[in-house]
Amino acid sequence: MNPFTPFLTHQGVVLLDGGLATALETRGKDLNDPLWSARVLLEDPDAVSQVHMDYLAAGADCIATATYQATFEGFRDRGLQPAEAEEAFHRAVRLATEARDAYWAQESNREGRLRPLVACSIGHYGAYLADGSEYTGGYGLDAEALVRFHRRRWRLLATSGVDLLACETVPSVVEVRALLRLLAETPDVWAWMSFQCRDQAHLADGTALAEAVRACDDADHVAAVGVNCVPPERVASLLSVARSATSKPLMAYPNSGEAYDATTKTWKPGGEGSDPSEEAPRWRDEGATVLGGCCRTGPDTIARMRSRLLDPA
Repeated sequence: MNPFTPFLTHQGVVLLDGGLATALETRGKDLNDPLWSARVLLEDPDAVSQVHMDYLAAGADCIATATYQATFEGFRDRGLQPAEAEEAFHRAVRLATEARDAYWAQESNREGRLRPLVACSIGHYGAYLADGSEYTGGYGLDAEALVRFHRRRWRLLATSGVDLLACETVPSVVEVRALLRLLAETPDVWAWMSFQCRDQAHLADGTALAEAVRACDDADHVAAVGVNCVPPERVASLLSVARSATSKPLMAYPNSGEAYDATTKTWKPGGEGSDPSEEAPRWRDEGATVLGGCCRTGPDTIARMRSRLLDPA
């Protein structure tokens, strides 16, 4: 069964967490590093655990592991041996599942809620490059090369006992198809597929969003499909395009609307920066049932989103 189904039946929506890196930065962590949040996974795992707890307390129904920018290749470049890299992935899973279990062990946290899910974040190839190519999709690998790049990490995380995998910020339809091939190789596993889009109708690589969504619609065990780390003002249009191409649950977890500078690895004012929680009810009306936040959103955003979606009075 789709892991999101009980939540959709119970409350009509699934609330994701917000930006892990954002929350770590507010705790004083320096993420100007090729490993990004995975650096903190290695150096201060307790900080990662606390962020997970903060999102659960804010009302998140699903938290994602600190593995978006974690890869065997990235850990190798940092000097880790393969066994040490595997342990880092397992540590990320433990931190999230133990935080979820500790939160759920408190009876007061269960009122009106279902046991939260844990998703393993699967970053795209560009996340390993750490050069901002999630916003272009222009890294020039074919599907076979991308399958080879992702397969070892995919299989490790697919057998880690989490509830589902989170394919995030995918900028290229070639990579979408590569990830769907890996999903077909692990038929007992569910995953969501979320895209980075350059405008209101196209992936970052220029492919029509509808084409990528249709590829997911034809695949088994895709729990939801949608967009993330896009400016809030694009979400409604993107949801409209996605709904025309799939009957699967739609998801949206945008950033704050600021612009990312890949050279300085900083966020700058851009677009119509806004609080995604204010728009979440509109996105729900547009058909999105899996909602949350991405870069530059934090636990406070998720708390407001839950209030507006589930307790609008």
